[in-house]
Amino acid sequence: MNQDKTYELLVVTGMSGAGRSTVGKALEDMDWYVVDNLPPQLIKPMAELFSHSDRELPRLAVVIDARGGELFQDLAEIIDLLRASNIKAEVLFLEANDASLVKRFEQVRRPHPLQGDGTITDGIQAERKRLLPLREKADYIIDSSDLNVHQLAQKISESFASGESSMLNILVQSFGFKYGAPSDADLIADMRFLPNPFWDEELRPFTGEDERVARFVLSQEGAEEFISNYVAALRPVLQGYLKENRKHAAIAIGCTGGKHRSVAAAIEIARRLSETKGVQVRVKHRDLGKE
Repeated sequence: MNQDKTYELLVVTGMSGAGRSTVGKALEDMDWYVVDNLPPQLIKPMAELFSHSDRELPRLAVVIDARGGELFQDLAEIIDLLRASNIKAEVLFLEANDASLVKRFEQVRRPHPLQGDGTITDGIQAERKRLLPLREKADYIIDSSDLNVHQLAQKISESFASGESSMLNILVQSFGFKYGAPSDADLIADMRFLPNPFWDEELRPFTGEDERVARFVLSQEGAEEFISNYVAALRPVLQGYLKENRKHAAIAIGCTGGKHRSVAAAIEIARRLSETKGVQVRVKHRDLGKE
């Protein structure tokens, strides 16, 4: 392998119960070479072995959890060392809210690895504290609270399958603030400054995917000005992501219930962003059907 070429490594870590095993299997299905629970001190030798090979080898992913104790504490420093060498180390951090994690541990009837003599919640809080420095170094943060194993695997496939592609994959996702903002969004926009079609009895049953609702939302005073300025502001950000070799970006567009304004705006923003060179855009409506 050309020594002048930066070699890529993906470190998968995050909260216990958030889906590390699912992610590891999904990466293996995409022909990654996945190493589970490798001591952090062995990551650099492993990555160098791959980067120095004359043969074409699979992409390397290392799945690590917090049970390594003192060994784990060195991981953030090791990632810094890797990034200073010819190895481009990216970090995928998996998280979930406390309620989801407690439910998952209760379903499998297993204790949290850090709870000791305390409760599952005690273990979760201890792990969050231990992982905070690593979370701050993450290139990708995925919240699996509302994802089943199949949805999480699909999300990984969408984000990492085309590792050789220079395209930036953008997810424009509508959501409702009353259900909580997506914690894995890179950028969030709020459409609640526009009149709500919910209060129009003729429009209420429909969604922002309907032409009548979209026309109502996008014709409101300030809507066009906001969307055009927002897209213009996003373009240099996305070009910066491309220069930094980022493969995935998530843009969340919110309104109260995630049914009308955010849906119409997300579709229009995605349409305009799709005209940007070097990007692939898809749209998802997280909260449609919840009302």
